[in-house]
Amino acid sequence: MRFVAVAFYGCLLALLAVGLRDLLLGYEENRCSMTYMFEYPEYLRIQLPHRVSQRYPGYGLYLYGEGLYAQHSHSLKLSGVPVLFLPGNAGSYKQARSLGSIALRKAEDIDNGFHLNVFTIDFSEELVALYGGSLQRQTRFVHESIKAILRLYKDQETPPRSVAVVGHSMGGIVARALFTLPKFSPHLVSLILTQASPHQGPVLPLDRHLLEFYSAVRRRWSLGTGDLRNVTVLSVGGGYRDYQVRSGLTALPCPPNDPNKLSLVSTAVPRTWVSTDHLSIVWCKELVLATVRAFFDLIDPDTRQITEDPARRMAVLRHHFVRHPVRLLAEQDDTVVTFPGSPELWTEVHTPRLSYSSPKEPRARYFIFPLSSRRKSHSHFHCQNSNLEMTSWLFGCTQSNGSMCRQAVDLSWDTELLPAYKVVTVKLSDLFSFSHLVLSASSLNGGQFSVECEWFSEDSRTASVPVPHILSFGMSIREVTLSSPALFYTVELLDFHQVYQAFKVTIESQCKGTRGRLPSVYRLQVPWFREDSFTAASVPSVTEIFAKLHTSRPDNSSSAILQLHTSPDCQYKVSVQTSFFQVLGQVLRFCGPVLPVYMAVCILLACEGQVYSLIHTGRPVELAEALGESTQLHRVELLVSLLHLLLRLSWFRAGWSALCLPLVDTLPLTALDHGVLESSEPLSPAEGWTRLVSLFLLLLGAAVAFWGGALFRLSLELLSWILSPLHRPSIIQDNGHPLTRSRIILIVTLGLVAWATCGALALVAVYFLYLYKVMRLQMSERTLKHVLNLAPREKVREAGGSAGQGEAHPAGSNSLITVSALEKVQDNLQLHLSLSVLLTLPVMLSAPSLIHWLRSLRHSLQLNPDPCWPVVLPLIVSSTILMNSNTHTLCCSKLLAVICRLQLPVCVSMVTFSLMHLYRVTYFLSLSLALHALCCLI
Repeated sequence: MRFVAVAFYGCLLALLAVGLRDLLLGYEENRCSMTYMFEYPEYLRIQLPHRVSQRYPGYGLYLYGEGLYAQHSHSLKLSGVPVLFLPGNAGSYKQARSLGSIALRKAEDIDNGFHLNVFTIDFSEELVALYGGSLQRQTRFVHESIKAILRLYKDQETPPRSVAVVGHSMGGIVARALFTLPKFSPHLVSLILTQASPHQGPVLPLDRHLLEFYSAVRRRWSLGTGDLRNVTVLSVGGGYRDYQVRSGLTALPCPPNDPNKLSLVSTAVPRTWVSTDHLSIVWCKELVLATVRAFFDLIDPDTRQITEDPARRMAVLRHHFVRHPVRLLAEQDDTVVTFPGSPELWTEVHTPRLSYSSPKEPRARYFIFPLSSRRKSHSHFHCQNSNLEMTSWLFGCTQSNGSMCRQAVDLSWDTELLPAYKVVTVKLSDLFSFSHLVLSASSLNGGQFSVECEWFSEDSRTASVPVPHILSFGMSIREVTLSSPALFYTVELLDFHQVYQAFKVTIESQCKGTRGRLPSVYRLQVPWFREDSFTAASVPSVTEIFAKLHTSRPDNSSSAILQLHTSPDCQYKVSVQTSFFQVLGQVLRFCGPVLPVYMAVCILLACEGQVYSLIHTGRPVELAEALGESTQLHRVELLVSLLHLLLRLSWFRAGWSALCLPLVDTLPLTALDHGVLESSEPLSPAEGWTRLVSLFLLLLGAAVAFWGGALFRLSLELLSWILSPLHRPSIIQDNGHPLTRSRIILIVTLGLVAWATCGALALVAVYFLYLYKVMRLQMSERTLKHVLNLAPREKVREAGGSAGQGEAHPAGSNSLITVSALEKVQDNLQLHLSLSVLLTLPVMLSAPSLIHWLRSLRHSLQLNPDPCWPVVLPLIVSSTILMNSNTHTLCCSKLLAVICRLQLPVCVSMVTFSLMHLYRVTYFLSLSLALHALCCLI
């Protein structure tokens, strides 16, 4: 039986390792270019009012500078545009140097005198993603810093009235939290750019203060009031390289009709097209260049500050972050253009496709395409070019003269920049005011380029392929062949719209001839979120793309789309198959943070098994055997599924609300902003998969608990061997009543320590005392085994048989130590091993608050607020009672049978209420330990 358990949990551990490998390593290499400082960076500390410095002793405000600019800035006579950088979790204020340095270089390259003053805040590298007690304090300090920054510009003729904020990670959440302060004026911040900020919710909700902070920010912004509608917010996610904050969490939870809020992933940003990890997003040169270009285009030439027009701000951000037309934003749209009248420069094209390569010498060339003959048979006109330096290259002719165009309107604003070339696609239904299309293929400086254009009908260039089932494990392959020559195809991946899906898309190109061709560009487009990814591949070739999503589809409107910008003389075959390893990675990416909940469930079920064995046989089973038999997880999952089904009934929801029970937590596998099951509709496939994933996570939690328990036991065994020379061989005797005067003094002392310093500190202290108790039991077990091995076998059996259920004799007495004494110590050891493993999880979940307290100890002795305070006293009392109890005390308890039956409801409640509130796991474990402690008293 033990071999079967080891093999089963070994397979589950292997699946977990494969998923973790995909999560941590299964992404593209880092293709970000490093940003460098041309001069030594300096950080000038800004003097804040005395009351602010006294209230926030660990924080600071700095101005970034280099070289001559840094020397001029010492007088603090500033005239630029104020930009404030907010670092995130454990972030340094020096992370602003990439933004500040590139902004200085950009200001040197332009002649209008605009420049940015980049300020940055030192938050003492606090762990605000794991401890939420500092977030409100950081927000108030940012408010004071903004007022101090604006005071530096008071002597200007037109001083700035607002500060642009760039927030990395939790810094972006703090930037949005400014608007929750009662005395904060919304006019102080009109532009917020966030980088890898988890707006949807915290990655690890380890304390209630963190979730309360998020709730306040969410309520303020979800109202969509007028003052917030004028605030422009851009959120950029890092893509799959950022495994710390998945990009689905970076979507702004704002009303969908708010035109001033924009969320996207860095892989979709023009001229960037790369995925960034959580730290490189602040120094990735491609992304920082896009940010700095946007800042300079946002400056109003009249006020020399960020424009106050929200529509203009969003237009600039869309220009640089959504669709770059490869031209300056300052150029006017719908510009009327006149052309030269030389007939030899013009060529009228009547064929369905045009391919042109420029000569080496400078030459002007125009191609004109009649529209009248194409309107009925085609729906679109598509062009792509490589190395054509002209920003205006496609026009709609309004006045023509034979095969020449006299006057036209520029249509090049529809141009889109791709990794290998730029393309433009226009709808013929939008061109009724034009008689011809004009393509300018002029080379004024002699540079060589190529242009290809074609007419096409949208239906003929669209194909559909249903994706394989997620449980096909890569054995089923769906294919579609694109045989007709074309420049552009769209392949709709039917039923691909959930985050737990992942596929390997293989695109094979076979070409005729050997002439040089432009590379093909494959774009995975997600209609409901800007998370597009691009892949450039030479032709002919075989290209593999791993297709997966950052967000689930919010409705049944569409599926993911694969766009192929192809070579016209090549044939393409698209194959789709499920990637099982990528599916595991997606499950861990979205649901990995809830694994501690399922681990706690498995450990509680193991404790239940030990108590059940203690009731029926008088002896608890070993920890490994108890964890191995905790696979009866169907009991928990069936009850949780039944509860979710009942919540679909209106009368049950009414009773649930009448009892003031909290909302039910669900796995984060559905669309953005999806909460509890409150619908009366039938169970959707996505919700059915959620239940299956929940069962799989229960098995993974059981595997982690099984192997974690084995590692825990071996570690304590090793430590007991190391500490054994410091202790004389002895037998631990019955400790009597669990609550003596000395133990009550210990409880009071630890309670005072928790109140005066940090609750996690007292919890760690009692935890180490418990571990010492377990190690003493292991030493006693070894001592008894050695004594029994040295004794004659006949005497041992005689003593053991005569003792029966006898007690252990004191060491050094004339009576021989019995086998039953060894069994008693072994029973106590297995019991306390399980309870210490159970206590390990609350200690681990409270570790972030302890680390935060240690790092801020130089500023304050007491941690305020303390997220551990509601449970630290019950845990201290329960642990002190349990560490001084034994199996005999539990067997004599009148409540043991009742406590055994209560473990399953505790497990069900934990899965129901703790998936999105991880800190509640400590509450339920405290309840379980308290129930066990109660058995020792009654």
